[in-house]
Amino acid sequence: MSLQNRIINHFSNSIQTQQDTLSNLSELIEFASQRLVATLLNDKKIITCGNGRSAAVAQLLSSSMLNQYQRDRPSLPAIALTTDTATITAIASDYHFDDIFAKQLRALGQSGDILVAYTDGNNSANIAKAIATAHDKDIGIIALTGNNGGMIGPLLHETDIEIRVPSSSGSHIQEVHVVVTHCLCDLIDHQLFGG
Repeated sequence: MSLQNRIINHFSNSIQTQQDTLSNLSELIEFASQRLVATLLNDKKIITCGNGRSAAVAQLLSSSMLNQYQRDRPSLPAIALTTDTATITAIASDYHFDDIFAKQLRALGQSGDILVAYTDGNNSANIAKAIATAHDKDIGIIALTGNNGGMIGPLLHETDIEIRVPSSSGSHIQEVHVVVTHCLCDLIDHQLFGG
């Protein structure tokens, strides 16, 4: 296969994954945005987590809340559990890597907050522990997953939201997670600040 054909295939597969997500999940994305807005209106915060490239998407959401998405507006409370390397490495060293998000969430999370967890592999034990901790603390969950949901899907309660990208490609799942995150940021700003 030529390099040009590989490029065409990548773009075509990415576009198809985005179209499939739009067709199947747009109402769920809208509902997730409403849950996030309700959390913020109740003076609670958004907490995000993810591993590797998914950590970057988790940070995208929190930074868009704390600073701005596309317009100047007041900061909104959000924390990314992926950013404090001293804390993450201390927990991983003293306890276990599976605890890096759950231990932080036990200290920082409060009832009524919402956890937005990103995973493309769906079998991340540290995400699973964070979900269990969120349930223990009455913290709502929005999980952005892919493929068949892996071990994460069955852990979610009826009141949680799973936005499961219909793809088995980790890169395409993450690409759509970015688009979904941009949609959530836009919908939050629109619901809170109009325009």
